[in-house]
Amino acid sequence: MTTLATDSPSGAATPPADATPAIEARDVHVRLGASPVLRGVDLTVRRGEVVALLGANGSGKSTLVRTLVGVLPASAGDVRLFGHPLGNGVPWGRVGYVPQRVSAAAGVPSTAAEVVSSGLLHGRRLTLPRGWRSRVRDALDLVGLADRARYATHQLSGGQQQRVLIARALVRDPELLVLDEPVAGVDRPSQEAFAATMTRLVADGMTVLVVLHELGELAPLVQRCVVLRHGRVVHDGAPPTPRQEHGDDAHEHVHPHEHSRTLQRAEDLRLADGPFETRPESTEDEVAP
Repeated sequence: MTTLATDSPSGAATPPADATPAIEARDVHVRLGASPVLRGVDLTVRRGEVVALLGANGSGKSTLVRTLVGVLPASAGDVRLFGHPLGNGVPWGRVGYVPQRVSAAAGVPSTAAEVVSSGLLHGRRLTLPRGWRSRVRDALDLVGLADRARYATHQLSGGQQQRVLIARALVRDPELLVLDEPVAGVDRPSQEAFAATMTRLVADGMTVLVVLHELGELAPLVQRCVVLRHGRVVHDGAPPTPRQEHGDDAHEHVHPHEHSRTLQRAEDLRLADGPFETRPESTEDEVAP
């Protein structure tokens, strides 16, 4: 991975001014059934940027990131990754995607290493490449779980499971990392471990788009915030100042069960030819009124 200059106060890499953006979305509309969820969203994420996507439940955050990585189709508008329209022309090996937090059901046979290795299977690649074991080991080490490689996923905590999925995205050595609420419902130690991992990645030039309910441990890294409300961008700029404390009645709490789904076998997490594979599932984003 190419290391960029880090002259920002947060230590984040400074993106080259003339580089093609990692993400370009123009006038994106998404409908679920007959009802709109996204209404004309514009978003640009330049290389080396760390952008947080914020908003209340139902604002369209998860729908947007799933559309950006090709999991959901846009009903109108244009999405480009590294200058390429969504489809087979996108260099998907340069993109890492971490879906919303999953929880492992008892008895699931996959180990942490098996789940991470599935990140190397994408496009037309149906077999693991040479050296895959060392790449898996390095990815797990990066998230602090090298000693859990042989553990079954149901033996791991929720925070550890999420870090396994991050390692699955990182095993491909991506340039762009898209994360959908990576710290929702996980404990403080896991949040701190995640923040430490992200600090190292950002310092090495990783471009990041992350969905959050609050900046939390990632606040020092985030350079820009995009806020959605009812499927529209209402803020794109400096991180907004929090208006409520965690204990206030108006504060939006996030609980683990609100974002959990079952971790499938390693082969069920494989990436499809081009966009990331998806299976029918519910989304937290409600239909915009």
